[in-house]
Amino acid sequence: MSEKKDLYETAKTHMRLSEKILAAIPGFRGYKEKELRRESDRLIRNHLHRRLSEAKDDLKDVFQRLSDRRMFDVLTDMDRLVAKFDRLSARIDHASYGYAGFFDIVKIKEPSLDRMIDFDNRLIGDVEAIVSQVDAFKISVRKGEIKNTKEQVQSLADMLEDLEKAFDKRSEVILGVS
Repeated sequence: MSEKKDLYETAKTHMRLSEKILAAIPGFRGYKEKELRRESDRLIRNHLHRRLSEAKDDLKDVFQRLSDRRMFDVLTDMDRLVAKFDRLSARIDHASYGYAGFFDIVKIKEPSLDRMIDFDNRLIGDVEAIVSQVDAFKISVRKGEIKNTKEQVQSLADMLEDLEKAFDKRSEVILGVS
């Protein structure tokens, strides 16, 4: 929560002098505030996408190591897991930006945008938990500790499914029905 506010406040304090002068012009300030919120939203989602992509790359490494060990019983599950990471990462990357343009069909009002940024910020915690789990899984496979592999794959799949369900609620937050 505070990370989102810090990002937004940092963006506000780094406005150039010309932007500060223009912010004093009636109507422009609201426009600039919306743009800053939109930029914060984009940065948060880019972070989520990047972290999930990095975790997916780590899983590909784990997949290769398990394949080298001839653990064929988990490779299908691993392949599905990597595909799920890829799909969710792409969805997050291509999700709607916050502040809609004047002629867009769905207008996202400022209070809804703040709720959306808060929501996305909570997703950061979920993504970081997944990344930590992937890191632990990768370390255990590198050490040759592979007896709980199937359970670890299932745990990651469950965590990713929970993240996907949470992300699905994002459109409700955008529309203000959540």
